[in-house]
Amino acid sequence: MTPMILIRYGEIHLKGQNRPYFEKSLLQAIVASAKKFDGYVEKGQGRYYLRKVASQDIPQAIDAMAKIFGIYSVSPAMEMDKNLDIIFSAAADAARKKMHTLGKKNATFKVDSKRSDKHFPLNSMALSAEAGGYILNHVPGLKVDVHHPDFIVYLEIRESAFVYTDIIMGSGGMPVGTSGKGMLLLSGGIDSPVAGYMMAKRGIALEAVHYHSFPYTSERAKQKVIELAQRLSSYTGPIKIHMVHFTDIQMAIYEKCPEEQLTLIMRVFMMRIAEKIAKNCNCGALITGESLGQVASQTLYSLAVTNAVVDLPVFRPLIGMDKLEIMELAKRINTFETSILPYEDCCTVFVPKHPVTHPKLDKILKSVRLLDADTLISDALNKTETIIAYPDHKSDIIVSK
Repeated sequence: MTPMILIRYGEIHLKGQNRPYFEKSLLQAIVASAKKFDGYVEKGQGRYYLRKVASQDIPQAIDAMAKIFGIYSVSPAMEMDKNLDIIFSAAADAARKKMHTLGKKNATFKVDSKRSDKHFPLNSMALSAEAGGYILNHVPGLKVDVHHPDFIVYLEIRESAFVYTDIIMGSGGMPVGTSGKGMLLLSGGIDSPVAGYMMAKRGIALEAVHYHSFPYTSERAKQKVIELAQRLSSYTGPIKIHMVHFTDIQMAIYEKCPEEQLTLIMRVFMMRIAEKIAKNCNCGALITGESLGQVASQTLYSLAVTNAVVDLPVFRPLIGMDKLEIMELAKRINTFETSILPYEDCCTVFVPKHPVTHPKLDKILKSVRLLDADTLISDALNKTETIIAYPDHKSDIIVSK
């Protein structure tokens, strides 16, 4: 018997003739994640198997696998030959260990069996019945409860036999990259990392653009964004962050444009710059953390204006969520505590007292024409640096300036 990790995928089962493409993409993601554990990955029928992971590394490997988009669930399992005596003995051992983990001397259980190998001598129901009887005879303190058991012993008969008691839910969704690539407008707040997570879950590979306004925003604010990308990259893989120097644009807007339009005009410039970077990086969409009605720049009318100034589609996965829902998801993906660090981003600089909430596109564009927009955007792009954020939190590599 050998310890290993059983990996299940969900939605890509439905992909018909395109299914091999999605399975290959998911396998590549699993192999890349498994390298840090020196694990060996193999594809089975409707499963992936992660073998040769050291026992002490199995909990960390399970956590890493559960974060991979496309994986439905994972289980630490024992793999063995398809021999009934060996299977029953392993099932009894698994039941004992589970009772110990639960801290119970008396408990209820049931056996759940799946038999993919139709040549195996017992069908699923017979296997469950015989294994359950063996466990009752060899593990004191147990009773069968098929409706509300304290735990379940799972048996699977596939290429080998597998025995386990735990199913850890994965992130689900689609393998990253299978739906193309998007440019995430990543601020230092709560919303945008969650938006990136949600689109990556649908198979979008991410790059990110961040606008910083030194000296009005600090280097700590910049580092906060890098940390957010690092945390997000534990689900998506390494993320390139394009750091755009935004101070000159903000100052020009502040000096020449109507005060009530400041936030929205700033947003227009952000969208245009993000689109230019996105097209240069072969991204097919922009992604924002906007939620309808949350702030003045996120009213129906304001969103219509920012949509109108770019050609790429704009994905807003949080559009119908309220703040509490977004915060809960941020906590679950481990970005919340970083997002609430008290380092301001450029969106908090030069905030108007009474921002326009029902803007007209022609009026906004008239104000934009007061500026030398092409030169401002070109200068900002020339000062942009690109940093790669890795999930290990060890390094940020500047790859261009």
